[in-house]
Amino acid sequence: MTATARLSELDITLPAVAAPVAAYVPALRSGDLVYTSGQLPFVDGELPATGSVGQDAAVSPDRARDYARTATLNALAAVDALVGLDSVVQVVKVVGFVASAPGFGGQPGVVNGASELLGEIFGDAGAHARSAVGVAELPLGSPVEIELIVRVAD
Repeated sequence: MTATARLSELDITLPAVAAPVAAYVPALRSGDLVYTSGQLPFVDGELPATGSVGQDAAVSPDRARDYARTATLNALAAVDALVGLDSVVQVVKVVGFVASAPGFGGQPGVVNGASELLGEIFGDAGAHARSAVGVAELPLGSPVEIELIVRVAD
């Protein structure tokens, strides 16, 4: 099943590619790899929440997990606009950044929002290497940021 067919089956529509907030492109191809820039969880051009993630912080870990999923959809939209989503043959790596409140160590659970979505869409081809990194701040106060590296067919 193609990725676009699987998105349809899951009743997921890719958003429009998020406009860059600085001097970069949303995605770039080098050989058979596509690298996305860090994607924030924009919905209709707006962040649904800002602030750090933690048990007693502005954003709960569960909400941040949902935002990681949204940011991943934005990254997939950038891939789709550049090469077409159905050309993806493997998700190679996910890097997830989580704006973390002091003492919060649940970054892997938050970034699972991205990893699980990729598994739902790509099946075995969605299995990937990953980093889940806690940071003090992210651009525009975003609670999460997701980057993808995918391998595409020629």
